[in-house]
Amino acid sequence: MPPMITCTRKIEFDAAHRVMRHESKCKYLHGHRYVLEATFTAPELDDIGRVVDFGVIKEKLGGWIDANWDHTAILFDEDNKLGSAIAEHTDQQVFYLPSNPTAENMASYLLHQVCPKLFAGSSLACAKIRLYETPNCYAEAF
Repeated sequence: MPPMITCTRKIEFDAAHRVMRHESKCKYLHGHRYVLEATFTAPELDDIGRVVDFGVIKEKLGGWIDANWDHTAILFDEDNKLGSAIAEHTDQQVFYLPSNPTAENMASYLLHQVCPKLFAGSSLACAKIRLYETPNCYAEAF
């Protein structure tokens, strides 16, 4: 089996979330400066020796993050009462995740839902998402 070569792009964004049924302070709406590391692989390098141009990752995945998660409130789709109140009283964008917006669920959502759609039709595969919720805490999805 040939060795796997990967490339990783870092994308940073700010968002609010809350974790429903959390036993501590995270049950309240609060914000983070998220740091996303998205790692991609391809069956072979391109003609100049890359998995992909880093700018392609920035354009596609970074563009999706900018449009959907950056400066939004990311909520569990069961948290629609809070989402409705936010929408009614502010012009804040709300993104509803099909699961509680933990770093683990957000990383999994990007890996399994977002990236396959964004890179469909290409030979690229997203091999790993690492999502830092704080400088000291991150979750990974493979």
